[in-house]
Amino acid sequence: MHTKDDIFLLLSEIPDPEIPVISITDLGVIRSIDIKNQESISVNITPTYSGCPAMKQIEDDVKKKLLDYGFKNIAVNMVFSPPWTTDWIPEEAKERLRQYGIAPPEESTQDKSWLTGKKVTVTCPRCSSRNTKLISQFGSTACKALHQCNDCLEPFDYFKCI
Repeated sequence: MHTKDDIFLLLSEIPDPEIPVISITDLGVIRSIDIKNQESISVNITPTYSGCPAMKQIEDDVKKKLLDYGFKNIAVNMVFSPPWTTDWIPEEAKERLRQYGIAPPEESTQDKSWLTGKKVTVTCPRCSSRNTKLISQFGSTACKALHQCNDCLEPFDYFKCI
């Protein structure tokens, strides 16, 4: 008999399509799992951003993984409530982002500076300097902003706090 914990562990093997050093479970997009019987399962996922292009790939990857695991009837549903937040990313995943060269979210969802235009200090994932500047609100993907370190001069993505 499959348990929700078994399925969650199985889904943790699926890397995020845009950031392969973290899994879709690390990202917090898996919201719930409902095992109906040995052949039927339903998984609810929440997008990081409305219109996130990676969600179709995540849906396909979840279906493939569950098919390979023996499920025949698989439903992957997009849910928008509660809305996704960077608070759902665990510290271990934030450290993997940092090591990969992406500055992880430093604040909780209480940080609304991206709305107010207030300057945010972001730590460079390469040299740990706090002497950085925003280059663009949009980095390699919509969920990241492009920054540059004023000390090592390297550009880097910052995973926006949402």
